[in-house]
Amino acid sequence: MTNEQRPRPTTVDTSDGLRLAVHERGDRSAPTVVLVHGYPDNHSVWDGVAAELASDFHVVAYDVRGSGASGVPASRKAYRIDQLVDDLGRVIDAVSPDEPVHLVAHDWGSIQVWDGLTAGRLGPRIRTFTSISGPSLDHAAAWLRDSGVAKGPRLKQLLASYYVFFFMTPLLPELSARRGIIDRLAHHSAAADTAAAVAPATERGPAETVNGIQLYRANFPSRMLRPKPPKIDLPVQVIAPENDHHVSAPLQAGAPASYVRDLTVHHVPGSHWVVSQRPALIAGLVREFTAEKVSA
Repeated sequence: MTNEQRPRPTTVDTSDGLRLAVHERGDRSAPTVVLVHGYPDNHSVWDGVAAELASDFHVVAYDVRGSGASGVPASRKAYRIDQLVDDLGRVIDAVSPDEPVHLVAHDWGSIQVWDGLTAGRLGPRIRTFTSISGPSLDHAAAWLRDSGVAKGPRLKQLLASYYVFFFMTPLLPELSARRGIIDRLAHHSAAADTAAAVAPATERGPAETVNGIQLYRANFPSRMLRPKPPKIDLPVQVIAPENDHHVSAPLQAGAPASYVRDLTVHHVPGSHWVVSQRPALIAGLVREFTAEKVSA
């Protein structure tokens, strides 16, 4: 691994006094790709993808607040999507102050950034967006209510979201996380991809499995009950793993369809953790999509 391919750690200050751990690879003069991880992961879930992209891009991955080496908020409201979008903006300003970035996000990393894609938020700072297993909560809520969508896929998604209802309960989710149950469930769902050549990242601890529960509590009730689906003008690519046990491919493809002007959808083999299990596949799709949209 060359010096440019090795991660270079730094920190970025948030608007509410936390510090985010940021890891950079590649030539800083190259186009910047920002990678945002989900729950219950940290930036290391992107190691394979980052290594694949570092020869062509300035690659940035950061630990979302409450995970990895980043600061831990003192209150639940500090995990709200508006604050998470602000965090992303601070990272973008620090790592690519003069040029828009290509954004790639997985799971809760994707869920949290959709609001930031609008023209009134971070839209001008983002060239393209790739979403993997993480639809906007507002788009998802509208899709689940849409009578034009067959009942079967909607019911299947509600059943697959059983853990969300569990995370709304007090104490039990944290107890399960500390006993390693959530980490084991993550590995179980990753095992759905029996043909994957790479094992999923395993660097999970209390910072990931415990703190991240607040993401659900701070955002799901209001977003799902009173959705305000954002309209997106920038190019969006959805990569939908066909064997995702948590976020169904119909939801991933269908939820943004009415709200994204320039939408590309790829159905791919893999589990929910396709980003760590099939990094070459994900990096290849990101590379092709960004090249197509930049040259358009």
